[in-house]
Amino acid sequence: MRRLRILVAATALFGMSQAEAAPPIDLPLPAGAVATDSRTEDPGSALIAGAPWKAGTVAGTMAEGRISIGSWRVPIGSHTTLALLLPYREALSQAGFTLLLDCATQACGGFDFRFAIPVLPEPAMHVDLGDFRYLSARRDGAGGIELVSVLVSRSNESGFVQIVTATPSAVAPVAVIPSGTVAPPPPPPSALVPDDGRNADTAGPGPSTIVAPESATSGDTATGDPGARLLAEGHAALDDLVFASGSADLAAGEFASLAALAGWLGRNPDARVTLVGHTDAQGSLAANIALSKRRAESVRARLAEMPGDLGSRISAEGAGYLAPRASNLTDEGRQKNRRVEVILTPTR
Repeated sequence: MRRLRILVAATALFGMSQAEAAPPIDLPLPAGAVATDSRTEDPGSALIAGAPWKAGTVAGTMAEGRISIGSWRVPIGSHTTLALLLPYREALSQAGFTLLLDCATQACGGFDFRFAIPVLPEPAMHVDLGDFRYLSARRDGAGGIELVSVLVSRSNESGFVQIVTATPSAVAPVAVIPSGTVAPPPPPPSALVPDDGRNADTAGPGPSTIVAPESATSGDTATGDPGARLLAEGHAALDDLVFASGSADLAAGEFASLAALAGWLGRNPDARVTLVGHTDAQGSLAANIALSKRRAESVRARLAEMPGDLGSRISAEGAGYLAPRASNLTDEGRQKNRRVEVILTPTR
C-alpha cells in the first residue's frame, strides 16, 4: 500500500511561516490504486457531512474555499469496506484531525445520505448502496479550518475511494505525493458474513444469524441464487424481471428470481433487503429516479403477496441512471442498465 501525502502550507496572508504550518495529511492508498477522477475549484463549495441523514436532511458544514475531490479504484480482493477505511481514520487522527462523522451504510442514512453528499459520477466513483462507509474530520489552525471527507465502497472486483479536501482559498494548492508503503489490511475472518453496516460500538444482533445457502459456502455466485450472491457480494440483479417500456408495472406471471429470493428470506427471518430500481440514461434524472423507484416498489408489492409476510422486511428505492453497469451509448448497454437489484441491508 502506498501513501499519498497531502501537504497544506499557509501563505503569508495568515502570518504563518513554513515552520508554523500544519503538519501534512498522510493518507494511504493500497498498492495498485488507479486515479479515476480529480477536480478542483477555487473558490468552490462542498458539503462535508457531520451527521447521518435525519428528518430529510444531512447536517454538516458547507465548506467554502479551495475544494479538491479525487477518486481512485483499488484492488480489494476479499477485504471489507471497513478494512479499506481504517487506515484513513488512523491517518487523520495522527495528523491532528478531529473526527466529525464515522458511519456505514444504513447508520449514515443509506440511499438518502449517499445522494445528499458530493460524489463523483460513475464509473469514476462507484457506490454500492448496500455497502459503503463515510468519515469526515476537521482540523483548526492559524491558517483556518481544514475539512476532509473520505467515502469508500466496492464492487465485485474493486474498491473505490473518494477524498474531498476543503481548505481556505489563501492556503497553498494541495500537493499529492506518493510516500512510502504500509502493509495492506488483513482479510476479513469470513466472506460469508456480510458487513453489518454499524459502528463497532453499536450493540445488537447483526446478520451473523443469516444462513448461507450451500451454493455460497465456496464463494460460488454463478448459481443464479440471489441469496448466494447477496451473502457473497452484498447485492444481486434480478435479471429475469420484465417491465413494459416506460412502465413501472411488473409483468404478470412467475419469475424465478423472485421465487428464489422469497424462499431465501423465508429461511432467514432476520434478513432485511432493499430493492433498488435502475434505468438507462434516456430522459431527465428526476424522471428516471421516480420511474426506477416505482419499479422497485412494484417488485416489492409482488414479493409482499407471497407467503411469509415479507413486505415488512423489504424496502424500495430508485437510483435512476446513476449506477450503470454498462455503457448507455448502445442499445445492449441500455438494456443491461434497466434492472432491479436487491441489496442486503443491516439488521438492528
